[in-house]
Amino acid sequence: METQNVLLAFGLTLFAGLCTGIGGLLTLFWKETNTKFLSFVLGLSAGVMVFLSFIEFFPQAKHCLTQEFGGHTGAWLTTVAFFSGVFLIWLIDRLVPSPENPHEIHKVEEMNGIVVNIKERKLLRTGVLIAIAVIIHNFPEGVASFIAVVTNPSLGIVIAAAIAIHNIPEGIAVAVPVYAATGNKKKACLMSIISGLAEPFGALIGFMLFSLFFNDAVLGVLFAAVAGIMVFISFDELLPSAEEYGHHHLSIFGLIGGMMVMSLSLLLLGD
Repeated sequence: METQNVLLAFGLTLFAGLCTGIGGLLTLFWKETNTKFLSFVLGLSAGVMVFLSFIEFFPQAKHCLTQEFGGHTGAWLTTVAFFSGVFLIWLIDRLVPSPENPHEIHKVEEMNGIVVNIKERKLLRTGVLIAIAVIIHNFPEGVASFIAVVTNPSLGIVIAAAIAIHNIPEGIAVAVPVYAATGNKKKACLMSIISGLAEPFGALIGFMLFSLFFNDAVLGVLFAAVAGIMVFISFDELLPSAEEYGHHHLSIFGLIGGMMVMSLSLLLLGD
């Protein structure tokens, strides 16, 4: 691993994680949620992730594993690793109770006109549980973005940016109930920032995996698993969230736009 790429990977995963805090910060300044903007950028993020998963990561994974184990076995291992990534992130989602799921839609408007009762612990508990859920979800995303940046910095930057975009609504999801329970916007924002720090921690785990077990077989399995994780996040989290903001066509335009941007980028990069 090149030191420059490792530092870039840590920096980008830290940025992606802190975008959860940006979602919290938006609750301080936005008077109302810009649902059109969120629908479009969530769709855009999904388009980038899905396109790169099938066009870049899955083929690279298959190449690495067939080099190590031969064509037939390598193809099977690639497929198993891909769906293992899907199953892993699905299992994480299943372990998070649905009322505390970080992808439950929250709007800044929910913070306006709330009568705060400090003794009401239910909302605070919800906010804390959502923060924990975000931490759980951000961890594998940190691993994914780190691996992407280290192995292919130009594409890894795009993946980190896509993850960063989808972290913003998660920050809102954390901040809204915490503010509703405490009446303290700063505390709500801080909670969203803390929850995003799981992203660079995931990057640290990715670095350890690379340092200890770096070879074509491990690289192939990680590529395939990351592809599975990103596909699941796109179809289970990003697109449904974009749709729930109520702008179906904008989210689909974002999805197609993300794919178009990535296809053009790959052509310009000469892939």
